[in-house]
Amino acid sequence: MVVQNHPPPVEINTENNYCMFIKFAKGLAVIQIPILFNDAYDINVPATHRFNGTKFSKLVNQLQRSNFSNKLDFHQSSPVSYRDVLRTHAVDYVQRLVNRTLSREEVRQINLPIDNQLVKRSFLALNGTYTTALKALEAGVACHAAGGTHHAHYSNGLGFCVFNDLAFTALNLIEHGLVGKVLILDLDVHQGDGTIDICDGKSGIYTCSLHCEQNFPFQKRQGTRDVPLDSHLEDTAYLNKLHRTLKDISKEFTPDIVLYDAGVDVFLGDQLGNLDLTLKGIFERDCTVLEHFKNRNIPIATVIGGGYSPCDAEIAQRHLSIFHAATDVF
Repeated sequence: MVVQNHPPPVEINTENNYCMFIKFAKGLAVIQIPILFNDAYDINVPATHRFNGTKFSKLVNQLQRSNFSNKLDFHQSSPVSYRDVLRTHAVDYVQRLVNRTLSREEVRQINLPIDNQLVKRSFLALNGTYTTALKALEAGVACHAAGGTHHAHYSNGLGFCVFNDLAFTALNLIEHGLVGKVLILDLDVHQGDGTIDICDGKSGIYTCSLHCEQNFPFQKRQGTRDVPLDSHLEDTAYLNKLHRTLKDISKEFTPDIVLYDAGVDVFLGDQLGNLDLTLKGIFERDCTVLEHFKNRNIPIATVIGGGYSPCDAEIAQRHLSIFHAATDVF
């Protein structure tokens, strides 16, 4: 039996957001970068766990104290409804999550403590990315201080991911008539297998993943464009691959919006990565992506993706890259 006190539905004003997109297309300049966050994004994990449970609040704190904080406009996210989640996830999976009756194997695959806080933040983060996309249609760019849960599949969670915010956002933008074509550009070190699974065969969605071939998930999916990378790839070789990939996409697909997963687990010191990018290389990567689509007047919404270290504050510091890049480029 599904509990009845699920979060309220999201109000979506299609006409309003379409008008905002038209304003951007005519060259509306960004004054401040919209930033989506929520005080309830942190989750409870053991001190020895690989997932950094408090990196979200530490990231927002660092953003608010940064030397570019005056260029940021902070907004608290709100939850999606139970009904909305069913657009991208199987009803029986969502029921078992909400009622906390997932099997031992399902919990093992997600590899996070399944408690009320995790369930709450899963509903919040979905709408955080969706709202970030709406803000990007208005302003040209917007950033979510969470998101990138790209391993969540239609009927199961996986690899620290409960619901898939990227697939959810892409499908809802198209279903509500806000855009016709969405590019999901995934530069996390791991392939976004769940995103590919949910978006497979869906009209108007182009998935592109640059990921380390010798890394999780070990059973890869076939997206629209997949670029497997050799282990320990460094800045120059990585950026060359990225430039070629962006050129190739431009020949095949012109999106109305880009959802960009700016995972920092490509960093050479990351616990779960297997690439060797420096912090400078990651910043250049983010600027390259943002400039590429800004120059084409294509709005871009960013999520932070993965990043793993024994120190939550250190990971939060690495995640600053995409926000700093956004203020530089826009």
